[in-house]
Amino acid sequence: MFYGANDLIFQKAEELRNRSTPAEEILWNYLRGEQLGVKFERQHPATLYVLDFYCHELRLAIEVDGSIHELEEVKRNDVTRERTLKDLGISFLRFSNNEVLNNTRKVLETIKSAVTSLGSKTRSAKSSPLGAGGLSIPAIDIIDGKCVRLTQGDYSQKKIYNEDPLEVAKEFEDAGLSRLHLVDLDGAKAGAVKNWKVLEAIAGKTRLIIDFGGGIKTENDVDIVFESGAVLATVGSIAVKDEATFVHWLEQYGAEKFLLGADVKDEKIAIGGWLETTDIWIYDFIEKYISKGVQQIFCTDVSKDGKLEGPSIDLYKNILSKFPSLHFIASGGVSSIEDVHALKEIGCKGVIIGKAIYEGRISPKSLKGL
Repeated sequence: MFYGANDLIFQKAEELRNRSTPAEEILWNYLRGEQLGVKFERQHPATLYVLDFYCHELRLAIEVDGSIHELEEVKRNDVTRERTLKDLGISFLRFSNNEVLNNTRKVLETIKSAVTSLGSKTRSAKSSPLGAGGLSIPAIDIIDGKCVRLTQGDYSQKKIYNEDPLEVAKEFEDAGLSRLHLVDLDGAKAGAVKNWKVLEAIAGKTRLIIDFGGGIKTENDVDIVFESGAVLATVGSIAVKDEATFVHWLEQYGAEKFLLGADVKDEKIAIGGWLETTDIWIYDFIEKYISKGVQQIFCTDVSKDGKLEGPSIDLYKNILSKFPSLHFIASGGVSSIEDVHALKEIGCKGVIIGKAIYEGRISPKSLKGL
């Protein structure tokens, strides 16, 4: 969310926030309150620097430079600073104090134009609650910031595949895939989002359409997930334990922004990183949330997950027969490219694939176009 900023940068941001310039006040009066349809923040910490104004949704920074920025040494520092932040996917608009004070209308028109342009590109690249990225959805599960896989949701059966999830994500993107299912297993276990920095790194350095889940329990968690770059927030446990809160989120953010996880053991919902099984029948669960506006659901049969024994075709057929209009995504047990084709054949709109990729049974390149 803050691109690796440390405590000193947060402190510096607070100091600057309390002594803004007249030019900054003019811009803040224009940017505050989401008048442009997006949220800007003042004095936003980002790695080693503080941005005057920043919009997470667009990854757009607006800088207001005083006369000191005309000095050659400061100009060189600005170039280095901007290059560092552009590596994180941040775009820049720069104005001098004089421009803001003496040509306000032109400055505001420039900002509005940039917001409109970047908003259009963002919606084009990362919008799409239904069907974005095609059928094949590779998965990255995170524990302690590392790419791992569990067997049947058992944290004691953990295998580390890569120390750097960003490297794995880039491999998926290089193979021609455009969607990613990112799971914070630490967050699922703790009941609070933990690995948002991994999300932020992947969202900032790839163009993958990411759904992120694990530990989303509060509105602040939802905000962190979206501000860190996820297109969709993946939820499960909260929809079981606190229906009122989840329905409020659907109304506040839009049902299309959520991917609902319906993980099962013996057709009963499992929650908390599959550590807890409920008495809720999968079909009742799906029916209830479709009526609340949920458009897409993924289902993982925990008995199949990580075992490479094939997916739960019969279960998924039953779900699809009861809810034919549902954007249904299968997960768990996929062991071969034939499994992917079989799931497409029965009507699945998406297939989440994890261990089969990491164990070399499915090549990411073979999934391109599926």
